Amino acid sequence: MSRSAVGKRAMVVSPHYLASEAGAEILRRGGNAFDAAVAVSACLGVVYPHMTGLGGDCFWLTYRAGEGRVRAYNGSGRSGGAVDRDCFAGMAAIPHRGARSAITVPGMVDGWAAVQGDYGRLTLAEALEPAIRHASAGFPLSPDQHFFTAKCKDMLAEYAETAAIYLPRGEVPATGDRFVQRELAATLRAVAEGGREAFYEGAIAREIVAALRHAGGLLSEADFAAHRGGWEAPVRGDYRGYALYQAPPNSQGFAGIMALQALERFDPASTPHGSYAYYHRMIEAIKLAFIDRNRELTDPDFHSLPLSRLLSQAYADDLAGRIDPSRALDFDSPPAGSDTAYAAVVDEEGNAVSFIQSLYFEFGSGFTAGKTGVLLQNRGSFFSLDPAHVNSLEPNKRTFHTLMPAMACLDGKPRFLYGTQGGEGQPQTQTAIFTRMADYGMAPHEAVAEPRWLWGRTWGEASRELKLESRIDKETVRRLAEAGHDVRVVDAYDYRMGHAHAISIDGDGIRRGGTDPRCDGAAVGW
Repeated sequence: MSRSAVGKRAMVVSPHYLASEAGAEILRRGGNAFDAAVAVSACLGVVYPHMTGLGGDCFWLTYRAGEGRVRAYNGSGRSGGAVDRDCFAGMAAIPHRGARSAITVPGMVDGWAAVQGDYGRLTLAEALEPAIRHASAGFPLSPDQHFFTAKCKDMLAEYAETAAIYLPRGEVPATGDRFVQRELAATLRAVAEGGREAFYEGAIAREIVAALRHAGGLLSEADFAAHRGGWEAPVRGDYRGYALYQAPPNSQGFAGIMALQALERFDPASTPHGSYAYYHRMIEAIKLAFIDRNRELTDPDFHSLPLSRLLSQAYADDLAGRIDPSRALDFDSPPAGSDTAYAAVVDEEGNAVSFIQSLYFEFGSGFTAGKTGVLLQNRGSFFSLDPAHVNSLEPNKRTFHTLMPAMACLDGKPRFLYGTQGGEGQPQTQTAIFTRMADYGMAPHEAVAEPRWLWGRTWGEASRELKLESRIDKETVRRLAEAGHDVRVVDAYDYRMGHAHAISIDGDGIRRGGTDPRCDGAAVGW
């Protein structure tokens, strides 16, 4: 299991070594980057089931060498056609767990069909083979899955179908135990044979909806049948000659571009990496981007976002001018779920895929739908019940989404593919990774391994802390606290910093991959 790899032909990075190997397997069998990406995505849904799966959403950035353009696929689901605020009358918020938190249709399978259907060389059935194999035969349970299973044991035990899978014999399985998901394997086989229709219009959808309805859920078979993701133009920004690409709203990706364009106004040569100024400026740029993000982000079909203004160079000047070099901005932001899986693939032809997927919280809603083995997401719980809120719950609406895969191009070709787990932490960690590679010349594995920070609240925490890994220089920590940041020093490689991965493609075609030492991933290249 290698954290870094170098290759001339291909590169795969993901948070689980078996998923990375699945992508490499598909490439070696004659598939391209799109086939391999679907294989990695499906495999992650099996071997990292606490973070992602068929019951969740996905966002994709793709680059096809023959086309020479970046495209985005929005694989997020909408709320049910009969799901509105009245369904939660008398409640302060939508529940975070259980059947009534699963109020948006999962977009994952549709995303696979779209990416492979438009660009793949193999069949969907071939791409799903590694995932089916690991679900049916089992695989060694990862340290990360063991940690989160222990953390969520009481919640998992509340749902009989979930407990039967994730708490065999009522206990938390040990790291290295063989973990089998036979019902999920059967669902994957059905999708392999029948495509997206098998999931959204056939027996699988009927079983999911019946289980939800029995438990008081709100989605219908019509909601599943109506689901469609879509190819969209990515949002674009610029940074020192790089073209920055992110998935468009309802993704928060534009906030990452806003922060980088503001930071472009500062000379990295006068800001040593790891210094007080390095961390302070990045944190403050992110906060300023979050102010606009929180005010504007939701489904663009329901609210027109002023992206041209927010991503303009004039607005970047304004944001940069608002950064006080010696004082932290007093700003609060609502907490968001942080459990996600990011991966990327580049093949020999130069095709590239940067993608990310999630159940929202760890184990999503906690609700496994009947005998499908599908653990449903709780992404819809982030909708507001305030009718005046921009992200207020309405029927057939996509919620504010934290998922944001990134790609940076140079001279019209992909130079960096990068992303991370982490909810609120995604724009923060992406900003660190990109600047470390683009401004400080770090290789991908160095950029993701260097000390990180996380500003903001997470669920269950009252304070908006600035968490700093203990490897950060003590004088830098002292100065950040002195500037008014609510500093908390955490572990050297703290799990809350998320799992980040990156691929760089040099001018001579060398692919370099790096995966995060905070996870169970691997970079595979040759």
